[in-house]
Amino acid sequence: MCEQHLKLLAPGASPTRFRKGTFVFREGELANRFYLIRHGKISLESSINATSRVALQTLSDGDVLGWSWMFEPYFWHFDARVLEDTEALVIFGSRLRELCESDKSLGCEVWKRVANVVVGRLQATRSKLADVSASDIEDDRTPE
Repeated sequence: MCEQHLKLLAPGASPTRFRKGTFVFREGELANRFYLIRHGKISLESSINATSRVALQTLSDGDVLGWSWMFEPYFWHFDARVLEDTEALVIFGSRLRELCESDKSLGCEVWKRVANVVVGRLQATRSKLADVSASDIEDDRTPE
């Protein structure tokens, strides 16, 4: 990002930490934060059924976490479970939306970057769904 955009974002960014085994957020909760992972690992997960979960993607140093703050009704679509102690920067989604509205150049840059994240998450989800479907097909075959 250009220096002007970073100057707009920096005052709203705060450091935060997450301990291994905790959840940053859970699917269905209010989505009101955006995270830049400085160091650590976080697993994006989803329920397959009442008893099974699938890890869709692992995020680490330099990755961003959270795009649901940008789209109404502002609820998380996945769980974010901390795999190892993690340090991140957090910005409130409402503040980020306000900044994007007031500075259209920043808004365009954020939208492009968030769209790229969404595409990556969709591709990761599609890949995992294909893996799950393939294992289901193998499990459903009867021995000859």
